[in-house]
Amino acid sequence: MSIFRQYIAPLLVVLIFVCALVAVSARIFLPSDMAAPAPIETDGEVGLSLRGQALAFYAPEL
Repeated sequence: MSIFRQYIAPLLVVLIFVCALVAVSARIFLPSDMAAPAPIETDGEVGLSLRGQALAFYAPEL
């Protein structure tokens, strides 16, 4: 049990940290248009606007 506590557990912690660091640092290598934040609509809403469209249009077909 001491082998796990002294060698394996710290190694797992370091590997998880390195994976997280690589995932966060990957933004540096993205093209500039993909590294930017998501665009916001001019009226302050995020995503598609549902004005003038019925919600039944988005309902799944049965």
